[in-house]
Amino acid sequence: QVQLVESGGGLVQPGGSLRLSCEVSPSINNIYDWGWYRQAPGKQRDLVARITNLGSTNYADAVKGRFTISRDNAKNTVYLQMTSLKPEDTAVYYCSARYSPYAAIYWGQGTQVTVSS
Repeated sequence: QVQLVESGGGLVQPGGSLRLSCEVSPSINNIYDWGWYRQAPGKQRDLVARITNLGSTNYADAVKGRFTISRDNAKNTVYLQMTSLKPEDTAVYYCSARYSPYAAIYWGQGTQVTVSS
């Protein structure tokens, strides 16, 4: 069973940047894909970005060109680099992982990102 621990959230001004990290244990190996989701108050949890074990990525339209997902196998860590942040990016961000396209999704505990002046 995989465990995910997010970090890197916080308060940032509009136009600023943050990098979220998701440390995966026991290992990043054998995982099919990782994702970053976000959930704003009163809204559903939506996919922000996903990266597969082959390196393929996809992004929500709202973050294309501003967010970048990546992984570091040596550090068992997945990242979400966020730039040009907007107030509408404010949400709790969750890291996810699964062992196959049909497997259950594992979730981290979430990290709060607040974009405000």
